[in-house]
Amino acid sequence: MLPERKSPLGPLVERIAGWSVRHRAAAITGWLALVAVSVLAGPLLGLAPVNSTDPGESGRADRVLDAQTAYVPSQENVLVQPRGDGPGPAVAGSPARRAVEELTAGLRSLPGAVTALRSPLEEDGLLSSDGRSALVNFQIAGPHEEFSAHYDAIRSEVGRVAALHPDVRVAQAGDKSLSDAVNEGIKDDMKRAEFFSLPLTVVILLVVFGSLIAAGIPLLLAITSVLGAFGLLQVAAHWVPVNSAASSIVLLIGVAVGIDYSLFYLRRSREERAAGRGVVEALEITARTSGHVVVLSGLTVMVCLTGLLFTGLDNFKGLTAGTLLVVGMAMVGSVTVLPALLAALGPRVDRARLPFLGRRAEAGKSRFWTAVAGFVVRRPLWSGGLAVLALVVMTVPAFGMRLQDAAVTDSLPRTVPVVDAALRMQEAFPGTPSPAWVVLWEKRPGALDEPGVRRAVDELGPISTARAGRVLVARVPLAHFGTGETADRSLEDLRARKAPAALGPLDGVDYAVSGKTAFARDFTERITERSPLVVGFVLALAFVLLASSFRSPAIALMSIVLNLLSLGAAYGVLTWVFQDGHFGSVLGFTPYGGVIGWLPLFMFVILFGLSMDYHLFVLSRVREHRAAGAPVKEAIVAGIGTGSGVVTSAATVMVAAFSVFAVLSAIEYKMMGVGLSAAILLDATLIRGVLLPAALTLLGDRLWPVPATARRPEAQPVAS
Repeated sequence: MLPERKSPLGPLVERIAGWSVRHRAAAITGWLALVAVSVLAGPLLGLAPVNSTDPGESGRADRVLDAQTAYVPSQENVLVQPRGDGPGPAVAGSPARRAVEELTAGLRSLPGAVTALRSPLEEDGLLSSDGRSALVNFQIAGPHEEFSAHYDAIRSEVGRVAALHPDVRVAQAGDKSLSDAVNEGIKDDMKRAEFFSLPLTVVILLVVFGSLIAAGIPLLLAITSVLGAFGLLQVAAHWVPVNSAASSIVLLIGVAVGIDYSLFYLRRSREERAAGRGVVEALEITARTSGHVVVLSGLTVMVCLTGLLFTGLDNFKGLTAGTLLVVGMAMVGSVTVLPALLAALGPRVDRARLPFLGRRAEAGKSRFWTAVAGFVVRRPLWSGGLAVLALVVMTVPAFGMRLQDAAVTDSLPRTVPVVDAALRMQEAFPGTPSPAWVVLWEKRPGALDEPGVRRAVDELGPISTARAGRVLVARVPLAHFGTGETADRSLEDLRARKAPAALGPLDGVDYAVSGKTAFARDFTERITERSPLVVGFVLALAFVLLASSFRSPAIALMSIVLNLLSLGAAYGVLTWVFQDGHFGSVLGFTPYGGVIGWLPLFMFVILFGLSMDYHLFVLSRVREHRAAGAPVKEAIVAGIGTGSGVVTSAATVMVAAFSVFAVLSAIEYKMMGVGLSAAILLDATLIRGVLLPAALTLLGDRLWPVPATARRPEAQPVAS
């Protein structure tokens, strides 16, 4: 475990960075060309994207439906009820009844747009028990190429009737309208995130560097890395499914790591120039130290992310591909175009300083973290024990975490019209807004045409049925159309009792139960089932990488424990805020009694990789000072003082980027923003500033023996 031993990556990183410094024009031009080719690759190749497949039984149903070329109609519902105390549709001549009559007549008059229309004035079961609510149920006619026009015509007709009857609520919710609400919510959220995150990041970088030019370099690397990754992701989407959520996270991670890597490089090169070295020599030392750390941490992030593939979930495949690409682009850019830019700019990188902020740009030790580290190494047990106690207390709520995906009505606020309509439908007609899909398909030709099939399907009590080729879809209402215990019990009853009893005896017909509730349940079950495999893979990998990098199994084990402490505390914050409902009014959400099923595992993989950036950077600085012959405590204080200042700046940018998501509308994004921000904040302060120096002090000379030929950092910096 001799600190002076070099990693095999060291010479390679130095050679690449050295070439970029000597051929700066070629390096900069080559990077821009790489980004341009990546951006144009998707449109030029014209590859069609692949669709994702759901897990479990809902996935079986989806695969059957995807294989059908015939059109499967979407189900829509319109709720009609009086506003205030007016008479309901059950009362003859009431405004609500007239609205129902006009709506059904108007929908039927639309040329070929509506099929299987059911009116509460003609069929039983479409009036609520109190007679105040009515449900008009119908399907949107096909074929595929005419679907959009039919849907627009239906929405226009519903809006016309609603405008004619201002005293009556005429509200639509169903397959298409709820799906559109989610998509529109994501688009609006992404626009808001982009609007707030970039200016906030610019302000923080200006405060950190005090110079317009220096602050622009991290942004340049982050933006070009994200653009290149998005271009390559369009190509990858031909083989792995990529959804809008994956694209959002790629943007988030790309900005975070691009700025992190630039900060590590910029601050170290400034430190070396402040020590009297020339631009080229400073960049050589930076490549040998911070450049090596950037590559090592980037590879760690990328390899940790591959753990998500063990879930076998299509949604995580696209997310993994995107994050691998963006981290890879940022890592490559940090050792190619970044040294070239710094070499080309030279001392000019510090020009265009802002008043009152110029001194902020100077490199050197952080006075605050040096003082904190000095206090900690004098009292490691006391300070470290208090930090551990604080983190354990914060972790306690996580032991009661319940994984539960959010329904549309849980995810989006009630101010969204379709969400309000769905909630009102649920009150009057449970399970109607988004029922379960019981998908039946033929195992032999003609099996669905046999008389017993219709009788069996009717036993399930479907809202509607639709035939498409060799597939029949029956929409069956559950006790609740969303997620949670009530919906899960109803789904389990349908899958385990009702469907087998009715459909099991059929010959030549197979079936599967799908739908939004079923997908959420199957997804969460798959996550729960595969999480131990993912966690074990990441922990084992992190141990091997750290142990080989620092030549010390004890340091690797200590690092993993510290990461788990910060993650546990972040899980506790997530549970306390969102599951238990604290700060709901401040953050603008209504708790639904759970935490998004995929988020804890996603946080584990992402944060375990990202936290290694800080960990490797700070540990490498401690190792440099110890390798130069400094006593253990002095090396720890010096390493924390020089490393934690950069880590704090990088964490501030990352927390700012993540926290923007906490103010978006969808509760999934709020959870992700709060959880990631809390974890990064704790990691950069309590973990790296207090627990790390305390642990290193307690381990002492057993981990950091003085090399036989000690070297001073200013004479010959040791490779990180």
